[in-house]
Amino acid sequence: MSMHEEIAKCLEVLNQGGLILYPTDTVWAIGCDARNPEAVQKVYDLKKSSEKSGLVCLVPNTRMLERYVYEVPDPAYDIIEVSSRPTTIIYDQPMNVAPNLPGKDNTLAIRVASDEFCQRLTARLKRPLVSATANLSGSPIPRSFAEINSEILKGVDYIVNLHREKKSGPPSTIIKLGNSGLVRIIRK
Repeated sequence: MSMHEEIAKCLEVLNQGGLILYPTDTVWAIGCDARNPEAVQKVYDLKKSSEKSGLVCLVPNTRMLERYVYEVPDPAYDIIEVSSRPTTIIYDQPMNVAPNLPGKDNTLAIRVASDEFCQRLTARLKRPLVSATANLSGSPIPRSFAEINSEILKGVDYIVNLHREKKSGPPSTIIKLGNSGLVRIIRK
């Protein structure tokens, strides 16, 4: 299938509250509509993780980011623009997402996608896409499609047929940016 056909199939599944397994700009991920609480719960259940651990979301650009974070701190724009590798930023006060998506401290990790497939998919979805690593909670993150646990493969509604031979890159850098001016590097 072409990228266009893959995106169309993903949109069909996501709009029905289903889960997809897809390659991101870093690792393989489990995805769902970040505004659908039932779909978000399915991700937690599949990963066997606690609901209040919070999940990462992808957006195609800063315009969409601004619709899902009450106040995007100014340094976020510079970080997004100058980062040489995928960077996830944890923001205070997310909004317009499923209530079970943010972490227990009311923060949400969001990354502006840097690869073409994720950018096009999130732009067409017109809402953030959950991007939970494709592993069971506490298990190592798979470095390639071949390493993904069969329970994860069976638990999703659609598996994207792109980049299955490619090795995953390193996980993203994670930075927490508080509205108070706090900047903390969580993962380099």
